[in-house]
Amino acid sequence: MRFAVTLLIGLCGQSVLADVVTPVRTIRPGSLIAAADLVIKGGDRPGVFDHILDVVGQEARKALYAGRPIPFDAVGPPALVDRNQIVSLRFEGNGLKISTEGRSLERGGIGDRVRIMNLSSRATLFGYIQEDGTIKVTQ
Repeated sequence: MRFAVTLLIGLCGQSVLADVVTPVRTIRPGSLIAAADLVIKGGDRPGVFDHILDVVGQEARKALYAGRPIPFDAVGPPALVDRNQIVSLRFEGNGLKISTEGRSLERGGIGDRVRIMNLSSRATLFGYIQEDGTIKVTQ
């Protein structure tokens, strides 16, 4: 019994290393990430990816440097909408449905909140990018 308690106390004082995902080469922002671009290394940093499959197919939002762990905010879904692209805007509320065209003022992927300009009124609005590339207007 004493041995088990001593072993537990000894283990609690040591940090446990976890796996972290790191690029094997520098990946530029806007590039899609492939499995061949990544490797698993030992480390214990919080806020970084620990499974390669969580990163594969994502787009680099920031420059990812070889050998450095990839933080959660450095990657995201691939962009569906580019800056200055003409997009379809949709608003639904209280039984009212409005569809029109707008110009995206930002680049983004599925679920990203972007600024858009309504082409007919020139008003700047905010909306979320949907799977089909349309923007669901929120304001």
